[in-house]
Parts: sequence; C-alpha cells; structure tokens
Amino acid sequence: MKKLIGFLALLLCCSLAAWAQPREQRERAGGGGHYARPEVGRGHIPAHGPEPSRAPARPAAPERGGRRNFAEGPGHPNAPHVHAQDDRWIGHDGGRGDAHYRVARPWEHGRFPGVIGPRHVYRLEGGRRDRFRFDSFWFSVAPYDYDYVNGWLWDTDDIVLYEDPDHPGYYLAYNVRLGVYVHVLFLG
Repeated sequence: MKKLIGFLALLLCCSLAAWAQPREQRERAGGGGHYARPEVGRGHIPAHGPEPSRAPARPAAPERGGRRNFAEGPGHPNAPHVHAQDDRWIGHDGGRGDAHYRVARPWEHGRFPGVIGPRHVYRLEGGRRDRFRFDSFWFSVAPYDYDYVNGWLWDTDDIVLYEDPDHPGYYLAYNVRLGVYVHVLFLG
C-alpha cells in the first residue's frame, strides 16, 4: 500500500510540474497549435545575423510620422523582426550610410567580449532602453529604435547578440520572445 501511495504522489508531482509550465511552452513542446511553426518570435533563434545590405544609403526619414511599416502580415510586429521560416531579417536594408545609426566614435567602450550569435542566449537583468545589462555588461538601445522596445521585459527577456554588418559600433539585440531586434551599443 505504501508503494502505491508513493507512486501516486510521484505521478501527481510530475503532473503538477507539467501543468505549471506556461501555456506557450506546453503547446510548443507538444508540437501542436500555432506555436509549432511560429512566424515571428516565440522562442525562435535565427541561425545567423543579417547579410550586409546591398542598398545604397538612404536619406534619413523624418523623425515623426515617417516611420516605415514592418508588419507585412498577420502575426508580424510593426518593428524590425526576423522570419522564423527562413531567418530573413526584415528591416535591415537601409544601407551602410543610414544616419540614424551613425556613431561618432565606433567601439568607444571596446568590443563586447562575450559570445556573439545563436550559440548563446543572454537573460536581461534590468535597466531600461537607454541603459540595460546582462552578464554584468551594459548596453544602450539606439535612440531611433526606442519605439521598438516598448514590449521588452527588461528583467526577464532572453536576447541573442549578432554583429551588425552595416553600422560600425552597433550590435543587433534580438529578443527571442518577441522575434524583434534593435541596434545596441556596448557600454562596457
């Protein structure tokens, strides 16, 4: 009888652990629902960063009201993002001379010494868009990208850093939960 009670208690503990997972994780783990192949975000990590832009430099767009619409379909955010099906970086096509991402002294605080690319996911540990940290390193979001981080959770979101092939001094911080990315500067 004691063995039966012990077995039932163990079974109950395992069931509770599975039930306690967020709904997104349960559905993704089971392969069902629309989480099986998300279009943008929901845990997808791009296998590589964007290719260098072949577009000629564009003049700076007006700061107010002239922003580009990135939401090219249902389930796509109106922010620079990465398609999960083919790792296509939407919005990274402005060319090398984009004035919004010009830095007077690129790499002023040195280069980020951590892992760049999909091999490592970092957890945000606090801050806000102008100064945030993970793994004891500090970064800031490019002012032009401030509107694209409104939904970020600065103390819990996972991000992956990629090289920015077009804008010296910047990295691209990809939010794994949302599937969006922004330009960030390493502060040290």
